[in-house]
Amino acid sequence: MPSLHDLPNIDRPLFRIPDPEALGADAAAHRPRILLLYGSLRTRSFSRLAVEEAARLLEAMGAETRIFDPRGLPLPDAEEASHPKVAELRELAAWAEGMVWCSPERHGAMTGIMKAQIDWIPLSLGAVRPTQGKTLAVMQVCGGSQSFNSVNQLRVLGRWMRMLTIPNQSSVPKAYLEFDEHDRMRASPYYDRIVDVMEELVKFTWLVRGRTDTLTDRYSERKESASELSARVNQRAI
Repeated sequence: MPSLHDLPNIDRPLFRIPDPEALGADAAAHRPRILLLYGSLRTRSFSRLAVEEAARLLEAMGAETRIFDPRGLPLPDAEEASHPKVAELRELAAWAEGMVWCSPERHGAMTGIMKAQIDWIPLSLGAVRPTQGKTLAVMQVCGGSQSFNSVNQLRVLGRWMRMLTIPNQSSVPKAYLEFDEHDRMRASPYYDRIVDVMEELVKFTWLVRGRTDTLTDRYSERKESASELSARVNQRAI
């Protein structure tokens, strides 16, 4: 777990680590598990740099993080799900209790690389929905002035994946000005917003963890057996 020395932009007296007991959560188990996805393959990817800053903050707040590298991930349906990068992504999605999605905005939308990652995470694996009831924070980086097109689209996808998307979000305009020569984010209100978003994500993840089965229990699904559900959602043709 990184110390606050790894977070030079933090005002230490004001930094808070979310307290699971204050949230009525069970702190005896493992740390909250957060998967972070970014949407660019550039060598100096600002969405990756933003995700790395977010991961440092999450670790300092008591979470365990994993960052998925999308390089080598095939286009959806171009390969079988047994492809190593697809299998890695799906294993991480199953491991995670919450996620961070951060995409650049390109042509007024999230990137294809971002969408491909989400498309490879299935709505169902047999009778199991790997993202249902998990928390989600959405972020974007912009090459120009501030926009919210990508985060708005990511929210739609989060809802479709039956995730609990937290209210706060981050959009970093002119991202090329916000990172220094060491690829660390400069102190700014945009950095402070990422701190806010990660703090909120950890709190919501603590709140939801251990209650997912209750929160996602549905009448219609209680009527349908697991075998019937598996047969329906795995139809080859619709």
